[in-house]
Amino acid sequence: MTFTDPIPEFHPTHVVPQEGLPAWEAPDVGRPTAPLDPFLPVQLLSRRGEWTEILCANGWSAWVDGRLLVAVPQPPPTTGRPLARTEDPGPLLGRAAEALERYRRAVHDHADGAAGGEDFGRAVRGLRLGIVIDGESAWLYDETSRRWMYADGSRMATYAVVSGPGARAPHPEHQR
Repeated sequence: MTFTDPIPEFHPTHVVPQEGLPAWEAPDVGRPTAPLDPFLPVQLLSRRGEWTEILCANGWSAWVDGRLLVAVPQPPPTTGRPLARTEDPGPLLGRAAEALERYRRAVHDHADGAAGGEDFGRAVRGLRLGIVIDGESAWLYDETSRRWMYADGSRMATYAVVSGPGARAPHPEHQR
């Protein structure tokens, strides 16, 4: 894994699955490195069989099992028609900002010693957030309905769902 200055031309092509993903310094299981966080946007650089070299927005690169990455097409398929106006992205963006602020406060309290590891765990339990913003395009994960939404600035539409019809509703802890 290497680190350089932020990459100005970084364009996410994939996101890490919701379980996170182990990573390696090289395409060699004997050289593990820090695992990747769930929903982290990454850019695919190269492939060697099942191995995929990825780049993160901060310039960090690693090798992963590329079969497990979730593709983020540019732009989402629309069958040639403009996106129909469905939902206002404002409320989902507001919930994302609240979740990020909740996490930021918990990290701050933990780093300052105001909260121990168990307190930190309780403060962030059930918190799930996924955002990829690339210029005018945004992919937002809506945990309350367990789906990825695509927004182009004024319109937002369902992009992908996590579970199919008839699936149980998410745990109430995730509906904050």
